[in-house]
Amino acid sequence: MSRFIKTAAAIAVAGAAVVAAAAIAGPLTGLGRTATPKEIAAWDIDVRPDFKGLPKGSGSVSAGQAVWEGKCASCHGTFGESNEVFTPLVGGTTAEDGRSGRVAALVNGRQPQKTTLMKVATVSTLWDYINRAMPWNAPKSLTTDEVYAVTAYLLNMGEIVPDDFVLSDATIAQAQQRMPNRNGMTTNHGMWDIKGKPDVHSVACMKNCPADPAPRSTLPEASRNAHGNLALQTRAFGATRGVDTTRPAPARLGEGTAAPVVAMASTASTAPPAAFQANACLACHGVDSKVVGPSFMSVRAKYKDDPGASVRLVEKIRNGSTGSWGPIPMPAQDHVKDEDLKVLVGWILAPQ
Repeated sequence: MSRFIKTAAAIAVAGAAVVAAAAIAGPLTGLGRTATPKEIAAWDIDVRPDFKGLPKGSGSVSAGQAVWEGKCASCHGTFGESNEVFTPLVGGTTAEDGRSGRVAALVNGRQPQKTTLMKVATVSTLWDYINRAMPWNAPKSLTTDEVYAVTAYLLNMGEIVPDDFVLSDATIAQAQQRMPNRNGMTTNHGMWDIKGKPDVHSVACMKNCPADPAPRSTLPEASRNAHGNLALQTRAFGATRGVDTTRPAPARLGEGTAAPVVAMASTASTAPPAAFQANACLACHGVDSKVVGPSFMSVRAKYKDDPGASVRLVEKIRNGSTGSWGPIPMPAQDHVKDEDLKVLVGWILAPQ
């Protein structure tokens, strides 16, 4: 033991000598550089509940309605009620919730499905998420004033702000005081404080554990591909994570979870070009099955004998359309490059 203590002491003295020598020699060099203000600003993009980080700007409810109908309704429904693509945003709150700041339906269970406005506690959360991630097919494409406007319209649909309300960096605190679940946030949990109450209660298996535990829940096979192949429904913004739902579920946990990034399974004569995935077309359209909009094979069949189909489809993609395939509108895809438009329409209309 005494030999160990002497060795440890010698190491400690040597370490101290190295630190002292480094201090005498001056600061270390060649280990990076100070971040520039521009680089720091690129990371500091969040908006806090106290509205720190919120840029100046404004948007009215009426202006937000125009943005919503053009860029949001196709996924979220005309009134934020969609349950086809995403869960509803609006509903489940009452005037009393607005007065108390606590949504009663979260406790009494009278609302069968929790909506966004039932759960979210701060307007900043809505503003920040819309600003960074929406619309789904073209994130970060909205101007600051458009984000204010569409947030105002969403709050108006939830009867949180009146029809003539103008949301801005100066009035957002007023909207916050009307949020139905503004008092529903708690910090007494492990995600806020390491000494807080854990969010998850589970007993880990520490001995005699089964080699291949069966999953506790599974998706019925008939529902697995109900909305098209998830592996193809990804946008160019962010990582690809969807599984290939055209194939049977894996027999063992952990198998078949990696999504193909380039490969696109299809029963069509040729797989769609990369432009389809780069422009998020496959998020709403399957190759040969309906997702939100019609399949590409259905579009091909409808326009195969139309000599003006190429021009017409380019305009529908660029400017958006509604009514051709049902009540769900197609938002304008004005971010798609002209060369990509030619590739997209050319492949859709190409004979099999």
